[in-house]
Amino acid sequence: MRRPPPAVPLELAAFRPRFPWLGGDLQTLRNFLRRPLHDLAPWPAERLVLPLRDGSGDRLVASLHRARSDGGGGEGRGLVVLLHGLTGCEDSLYIRASAAFWLARGRSVLRLNLRGAGPSRPLCGEQYHAGRSGDLRDALLALGETSGLDLGGGLWLVGYSLGANMLLRFLAEDSAALPVRAAASVSAPIDLKAAQRCLMRPRNWAYHRYLLGQMKAEALATPRALTPAERAAILSADSVFAYDEQVIGPRNGFAGADDYYRQCSGLRFLPAIKTPTLVIHARDDPWIPSAAYEGFDWTGNPALTLLMSARGGHVGFHGHGRAEAWHDLVAQAFFAESDAGSSD
Repeated sequence: MRRPPPAVPLELAAFRPRFPWLGGDLQTLRNFLRRPLHDLAPWPAERLVLPLRDGSGDRLVASLHRARSDGGGGEGRGLVVLLHGLTGCEDSLYIRASAAFWLARGRSVLRLNLRGAGPSRPLCGEQYHAGRSGDLRDALLALGETSGLDLGGGLWLVGYSLGANMLLRFLAEDSAALPVRAAASVSAPIDLKAAQRCLMRPRNWAYHRYLLGQMKAEALATPRALTPAERAAILSADSVFAYDEQVIGPRNGFAGADDYYRQCSGLRFLPAIKTPTLVIHARDDPWIPSAAYEGFDWTGNPALTLLMSARGGHVGFHGHGRAEAWHDLVAQAFFAESDAGSSD
């Protein structure tokens, strides 16, 4: 019989937004509007290049920060791996904020750039997508060989938005060969079709145009020579759906956008997850509808703990009374309880 998942303390479980960031849009945009500085200089980064095993020659770039609490290694408390979302990278503000949070608490941190994102871009001919969980598996398998890290303390995985959806698939299909102790998913688009429809609503016009522009810029920056047809498909895409239909689908073996959404939505992988996993979402997320979360039977899989708040926006969760993001605080509590339970 599987052990029940660790609990989040009641005093942390209820999210209260911080004034003046009171709506879902303001919670989502707060970091962009304020652009806070998260200084990682006390924990110098080591650049890692992690080979993938699919024969493409693509390699992922990551920044490793070793915690200082145990003489410079930090491995004894395990490694926290952070996975960014759509059009993000290791320097996304929420990634830097979370890295600073975990490092200040004595955890080593890996900021991983997905295939074709940020510093990984020059080393990749292909791009990440919401279901490319094999890339995470390959990167983690290469980690010990590349960094010299002792992974005996385990891996603690945190994914955000698209990276969280990828993480859920990885946990269901690829995590058994790795010492993954626990995981946290933040604002995952577990129903990709519903998320696409939501993002394309008129009220989300500005979000949609920004993300589409960033997606196209990523695709055009590939070091691999694009055919005229590929370049035309990228440039002519006038919506996220069209981009997924014309670019993501053909380049990754899907019949089209809807086939990509069907095969890669995190919702279909939730029943198979055995790793203790905290799933965090807000009902006022302007990008990701909550219906898929509300319709899933969370009691059917004892490895999963859903923490859904009324407010918080998309990868926002700027809470009252604390400078740290609420999703980091509850993930810390969840990981601590998981760690304590595994040593019983």
